[in-house]
Amino acid sequence: MNETQLRTTSNPVERAFLAGVELSGDNALLSVADSLEECALLAETAGLEVVGETSQKRQTPDPATFVGKGKLEEIKAMAEERLADVVIFDSELSPRHLREISKTLGKSLRVIDRTALILDIFAQHAQTREGRLQVELAQHEYRLPRLSHAWGHLERQGGGASGRSGSAGGVGLRGPGETQLEVDKREIRKRIAILKKQIEKVSEHRERYRGQRKRSRIPIVAIVGYTNAGKSTLLNALTNAEIYVADQLFATLDPTTRRVRLPGGRFCLFTDTVGFIQKLPTQLVAAFRSTLEEIIEADLLIHLIDVSHYNAFEHFESVKQTLKEIGADRIPALTVFNKADTLEDIAETKEFLARTEPDAFLISAKTGAGLDELKTGVMEALYEKMIEVELFIPYHQGGLIALLHDEGLVAFSESRTTGVAFTGSIPGRYFVRFQPYLTPKALPSDTGAEENAR
Repeated sequence: MNETQLRTTSNPVERAFLAGVELSGDNALLSVADSLEECALLAETAGLEVVGETSQKRQTPDPATFVGKGKLEEIKAMAEERLADVVIFDSELSPRHLREISKTLGKSLRVIDRTALILDIFAQHAQTREGRLQVELAQHEYRLPRLSHAWGHLERQGGGASGRSGSAGGVGLRGPGETQLEVDKREIRKRIAILKKQIEKVSEHRERYRGQRKRSRIPIVAIVGYTNAGKSTLLNALTNAEIYVADQLFATLDPTTRRVRLPGGRFCLFTDTVGFIQKLPTQLVAAFRSTLEEIIEADLLIHLIDVSHYNAFEHFESVKQTLKEIGADRIPALTVFNKADTLEDIAETKEFLARTEPDAFLISAKTGAGLDELKTGVMEALYEKMIEVELFIPYHQGGLIALLHDEGLVAFSESRTTGVAFTGSIPGRYFVRFQPYLTPKALPSDTGAEENAR
């Protein structure tokens, strides 16, 4: 039995070698070393055993091989020495980079990038039908431009019944002059179209459900944060929801909503959402649009941060960037530092936060410490805090105009041709509903009013 056979028999887990690149001018919040450490956690979450890593500093990516031919040969030698099965690049590789790297590394070493790794984890962890549809859509959209890598050896024309069927899930026979690559791309595009229609149907159901929640006037609080910050643990502590919890990245993907009783007897709905991460693939953000709308439609955000993590600040900034990208940065938010039970000197941390984040909460979702104060903070933000606003509400939004008069404080109002301009205050729990009609200042004309109303 040779060495490779011994490895396969005694250790069926695939072995991964990691490669990272630090580019000049890159605005990444994490250093290349910290990003590789996170990549290692991702690999372990995907069921791989990390056996080594290397990194490189470059001005720009090499046009052909991303890291340069010399570095790529070094990666190959190090990966083979450690008996690796796969090389993971801690960046998203272009189709050309993937093709050229694979040529150099040879058939014995598979190549994947960070995006493919995260997509694989999402595929393993998605439980609901909507989650599985969203992940499959993201995977197909990622794979489509990279099919030339998978079928490079079949770049030849064939026709009729002699055409070989592909691997894209039941593809048909090729037409005259069609390559296998063209057949596969056509079939994947068809599947993408089907998935988008199916997701749209599920999204319509979710939208109807959200509409019912809005009509009930029960405010919605979305828990957001970097992956593994403890969002599911917090929801469990607040509601006994019994959501699956694990000390790993992306342990839960599908949103869960539970009712919470606040001090004074009022209620709200808490929603646990998918965790964010640095370099979150754009395909996932697009595919999970309907799920991320749970955040966009929330009345209040709880931005949860793992206070014990040495990159807590970088995680905090990364989540804020993602919230801005999806249009949720204007929603009122409470900053909450979790995992206080892991701190060696909690008094020192409290003193530091009092100076730097005086409005933040320090809690332990695991032990329950600080949860009563957090509930009080949520109640005050939703029901007691009034937010000053300037609005232009078109007449066809009569329900909002009535809500403003019933629940808000109107200091000024003026009827215009197409709607009503208001200045006043609204309860925090209604901010999101009025957000589309916010104006930077009192509108001087109906033209500007109509633009803001849109």
